[in-house]
Amino acid sequence: MTITELQTAGGNSENQTGPTEFDLLMDSVRAEFDTQFTWDYERGHDGLNRLYEKAKRSQWNVSDDLDWSTPVDPEHMIRLQAEATGIPAGMPARSLLDVKGSPVASWNEDQWVDFAVHSQAASLSQFLHGEQGALLCTARLVESVPWIEAKYYGATQVVDEARHVEAFARYLDEKMPTTYPVNENLKSLLDTVLRDERWDLVYLGMQVVIEGLALAAFGLMLGTTQEPLLKQMLKYVMADEARHVAFGILSLQEIYDDLPAADFRERQEFAYEACDMMRRRTLNAELWPRFGIENAEIETLLPRQSSQQALQRLLFSKIVPNCKKLGLLDHRDGWLRERFQEMGVIQYEDWENTAEALTIGDAVEPIFANSTNDRPPPNED
Repeated sequence: MTITELQTAGGNSENQTGPTEFDLLMDSVRAEFDTQFTWDYERGHDGLNRLYEKAKRSQWNVSDDLDWSTPVDPEHMIRLQAEATGIPAGMPARSLLDVKGSPVASWNEDQWVDFAVHSQAASLSQFLHGEQGALLCTARLVESVPWIEAKYYGATQVVDEARHVEAFARYLDEKMPTTYPVNENLKSLLDTVLRDERWDLVYLGMQVVIEGLALAAFGLMLGTTQEPLLKQMLKYVMADEARHVAFGILSLQEIYDDLPAADFRERQEFAYEACDMMRRRTLNAELWPRFGIENAEIETLLPRQSSQQALQRLLFSKIVPNCKKLGLLDHRDGWLRERFQEMGVIQYEDWENTAEALTIGDAVEPIFANSTNDRPPPNED
């Protein structure tokens, strides 16, 4: 077992009565929803058809298409990344050095490198757990969407998500020091999405919010890491994820214009609450106790730092434009636009939303330079 903080229960005795290590890693979510057959096999959604054809041509194999013989020294990669990008190891958390009474005030460079290694392991762990959530959500969508071409495409995404789980699990197991448990905010959102009986909210929560956030996070890591195996893996995954987000947009655009006002407000509130939950996830609550620091202290100090705020804003650069495409920002009363203005992310509403749109220039300067400039980065594409 590689999950950090996993506690064994009762050893390996054949007579043990408590839960096994495997039992402790299982988690059930009770969900009830309708499975929909469709007996109409005519394809009437051109966008979904094109996406399905693209998905069939774009499959890749974790075992064959990635060079797993590539040696990875995580500490060396962190130092190389700092040298290549000019970003000190441990940012944006390193900005806490400027805080009076900071819990990291005594850390030396080796400690920051160790922290950066584990921070990357924690991020990759959340990618892994999120991909399993996407696997389960997409399997449910295949059952519940009403159109045959959506079922066709959804089946290809199930394969994609299984491949992503395999890739991140293998990378963490073979190349990183540990795998961290799922972040409680991510887990709470996944549970909420899986429990909801309305298939369009599964789309909204997974395809728009979680997948959109993942695309931005993948792009950020791709723009900074110097590790060739990780770079190649992220490029493959991002190409898949861009299709997944498009799947959600194409499917939801058709139904949201005609929703009753009360139902539409529910979707706006759901999108906002999901984004707020994911904003809290970026504090990495699963990471800090390993370094002897209480999360309560981090929750008080880190959100005030401009570099942390810039990171949080940038992670929503894929979500806001898609909410605009769905009419969620302005339709009827503009409620969600006001919420995104309060979050400081509305400036991303017109950003290009392709997988490649997050460049290294976008990623590095506003987040990691420890700058007091809170303006969002310009879109260079």
